[in-house]
Amino acid sequence: MIKTAIRNALLALILVPCARPASGGVVVIGHPSLVGKLDEPTVQKIFTGKVIEVGGVSVTAVNARLGSPMRNQFLQVILHQDEDKYTAYWTVRRYIGKGAPPREMTSSADIITFVTSTPGAVGYIDESDVKPGLNVLLQK
Repeated sequence: MIKTAIRNALLALILVPCARPASGGVVVIGHPSLVGKLDEPTVQKIFTGKVIEVGGVSVTAVNARLGSPMRNQFLQVILHQDEDKYTAYWTVRRYIGKGAPPREMTSSADIITFVTSTPGAVGYIDESDVKPGLNVLLQK
């Protein structure tokens, strides 16, 4: 019984992919319709649903996929919280009718495509994924 439990635990460790840290800093990007830089408190409010408009433009936030190194880094560096707190926050907001969490994208390429093609969109990527022409709103 104990041998089986130990074997299963070791197998789980082997089969679970290791989360690699994001390679650089966090870069918040936005659609070209969003003019100017954003400060950290404004970005925090966008990703917690407390700000829905910036400079007269309705904003739509998008997150990296749940459990991704980039999302974890964004939560720590920009929002100053972990995944459990962020999920709990959105669970309460949804329950009381104050909105839904930002949509999740599977890759930086998906985030870039969505943000550049959707007016008012805001997302975040690793600084190593920044390409010329992207509208960088905040870099940490």
